[in-house]
Amino acid sequence: MKLLVTVDTEEDNWGTFLPVGATVENLARLPRLQELFDSCQVRPTYLVTYPVVTDRGAISILRGLLETGRCEVGMHCHPWNTPPFEEETNERNSMLCNLPEQLQYRKMECLHEAIVKNLGIVPRCFRAGRWGFGQTVGANLHKLGYEVDSSISPFMDWSEHFGPDFSDRFPIPYRFSSHDAFRECPSGAMVEVPITIGFAQKDFARCNRLLKRLMKSRLRRLKAVGILYKLRLLNRIWLSPEISCTREMKRLTLTMAANNYRLLNLTFHSPATVPGLSPFVKTPEEEQRFLQRTRDYLSFARENGIDSIVLSRAIDLV
Repeated sequence: MKLLVTVDTEEDNWGTFLPVGATVENLARLPRLQELFDSCQVRPTYLVTYPVVTDRGAISILRGLLETGRCEVGMHCHPWNTPPFEEETNERNSMLCNLPEQLQYRKMECLHEAIVKNLGIVPRCFRAGRWGFGQTVGANLHKLGYEVDSSISPFMDWSEHFGPDFSDRFPIPYRFSSHDAFRECPSGAMVEVPITIGFAQKDFARCNRLLKRLMKSRLRRLKAVGILYKLRLLNRIWLSPEISCTREMKRLTLTMAANNYRLLNLTFHSPATVPGLSPFVKTPEEEQRFLQRTRDYLSFARENGIDSIVLSRAIDLV
C-alpha cells in the first residue's frame, strides 16, 4: 500500500468567488508544513490555483521546494479566479464541469501555462476545485497532456451545490480514456486517483446503500445517521486531518488494507494552516490539533510500512 498526500494549495479567501483580489498569505506557512512532511519522509503534491502561481512570494516558496526535490506541483483549477472571465460569477459556475467545454479548456490552459512559466515545470496531475469534475474536464485534461486526475470524492453527492454526484463511486484508482472519464479503460492514457473516503466497516457497498437510504428518508430528520455513527455501525470517514481525528483515519486505513486497496490519498487545504481562513481550523488551538493529527497519522503510516509517493507516480501503479 502507498500513501499520497495531496494539498489543495490555494488562496486565503474561503467561500467567496472573487475573480480578482484574492490573497495568498497562507503560502508563507508552506515551508513549515514541508518540514513536517520531511520529518515523516513524505513527498507531498501541492495542487496550485491561479492566484497562487501568479503571486511573486508564493512562486518563490514553491520554486525553493521544487528545487530541493521535496515535493511535486500539480494544477488545481478554481474557475472563478482563473482567466478568461466570460461566465457569470455564481455558485453554479464555480463548478468547472458546468462551464462550456471550450471555456473550461481556456481556463485550464491559462493555469497550465502559468505553472510552466512561473515554476519551470510541466505539471502532470490535476484536481478540479470544489470537486467539479466531469467528462468534458477529463477530455480537456487529455488535450493538455495530463496523466493523473484526483477530483473524485467517493460516496459524496455535491448536487446541492450544483456539483457532480459521486455517491456511487469507490476509492479505487482506475485508468480512463478521453472518451469516458468515469469508466475504467485498461488502455486509457490517464489515471483517476480518488481521494480516500470510505467506511470503518469493511463492506463499503452495503454501508453506502444504507447511508443513501437514510439520507433520503424521514430518518434523516431523526438523526439516524448520527446515532449509527456513535454506535460505530455506520461510519463514513475522510482521510483528511481537517475532518477526521487520528483514530478515525487509522481505522479507515486498516479497513482499506483489509479490502486490499493499494493506494491511500490523504488531502487537505493549505488555508487550514492559518487559523480563521477555513471552517476547519478557526483558532490557534485548532491549528495545533490539526498539525498534530497530520503528524500522528503520517508517523502511523510510516511505522506500518506505508511509503509515500507523489500523485503523478500513481500512473505506474494502476
